[in-house]
Amino acid sequence: MTNFIEELKWRGMVHDIMPGTEEQLNKEMTSGYIGFDPTADSLHIGHLVQIMTLVHFQNSGHKPFALIGGATGMVGDPSGKSQERNLLSQETLEHNLESIKHQLSKFLDFNSDTNSAELVNNYDWFKEFSFLDFIRDVGKHITVNYMMSKDSVKKRLEGENGMSFTEFSYQLVQGYDFYWLYKNKNCKLQLGGSDQWGNIVTGTELIRRKDSGEAFAVTTPLIKKADGTKFGKTEGGNVWLDPDRTSPYEFYQYWLNASDVDAANYIRIFTLLSKEEIETLEKEHAEAPHLRRLQEALAKDITIRVHSEKEYESAVKASQILFGKSTTEDLVNLDEKTFLSVFKGVPQANISKADLDNSGDVTTLLSESTGGIIFKSKGEARKMIQGGGVSINKTKIATPNDAVDFELLQGKYLLAQKGKKNYYIIHIN
Repeated sequence: MTNFIEELKWRGMVHDIMPGTEEQLNKEMTSGYIGFDPTADSLHIGHLVQIMTLVHFQNSGHKPFALIGGATGMVGDPSGKSQERNLLSQETLEHNLESIKHQLSKFLDFNSDTNSAELVNNYDWFKEFSFLDFIRDVGKHITVNYMMSKDSVKKRLEGENGMSFTEFSYQLVQGYDFYWLYKNKNCKLQLGGSDQWGNIVTGTELIRRKDSGEAFAVTTPLIKKADGTKFGKTEGGNVWLDPDRTSPYEFYQYWLNASDVDAANYIRIFTLLSKEEIETLEKEHAEAPHLRRLQEALAKDITIRVHSEKEYESAVKASQILFGKSTTEDLVNLDEKTFLSVFKGVPQANISKADLDNSGDVTTLLSESTGGIIFKSKGEARKMIQGGGVSINKTKIATPNDAVDFELLQGKYLLAQKGKKNYYIIHIN
């Protein structure tokens, strides 16, 4: 066993810790858990802090539980929320649970001989728990005064929308999760984000009052970007772990584009690189910031672990296409999804196969056939082609009279490039 708390501290991953926690973890292998909300069929990078916390917990020799909130997902956690969320159907929750289980299996070892990770679903112990039994066996141990003292409750009560009894009861429901795992799985520690501290200590209090037991808590800081914008968000929304929601290329680019300050923070939190490796990278980065060593190491490590080495290599090649370091062959070998991810947002001209065949030469294709989107006139196109500034599928056009004879990408696209940075997709219907 290694010191889990020390590992979290040097990585900047400790916000609150209950007295006695470190002593308990150093004394013996301890079971601990983190809850994941199944409101979508994929986790996103906002969940990665907690996933990495469980990874470090297991690597330190302890036993991690990942609790999927099949029951609590039906209620909705009020922490950090200004409005009550929509409740999900049982069918939707089941689908989400299976997807999340698959994603977590990429990070945690579920087949260890000593401290194998386990997945649990709190719906399993709540589905037969009647309301009367719950308020008798759980509710009587925690006072309303205690529940109302929590910040998550205070903020909602002071807001204009108020708080339903459903959400008010959430901390009791989460508290019972901790109690159930304590009783049935010998789980003595709950981990989570700093916004969960109130809910977590309700669990430790329930264990103390109901069973005279002792349980512990650790929370991690909420991640903030140096420029004040929200971590894990782009113009398109969340950065998901599911490649169907966020392509590996977009995922890789998110980390690659981190600022120097953020990259120095992220590389500690989201990678498994050692302290020595990170300090070496920081030194190299300080000596030559323009090489972006931190960002490259961060993006590589996390893209490989979330997706695969093959997807990482594909993302690197796709990135090089934008910066002129690629060949026609690289472009042809891109799958359609990655191709569209790389060139998301670039102007697109839709033409028929007949229009393509009737163009005759590239000058006509890039002006009249594509409706003036790339060049407004043949003269403008001819001039830039003669200046050596036009390419199709990464092949430079030699003369304005070159024939339209190019291999279609994925059987339906041509990529036109005007100058160094202006790209256009010609979609042949």
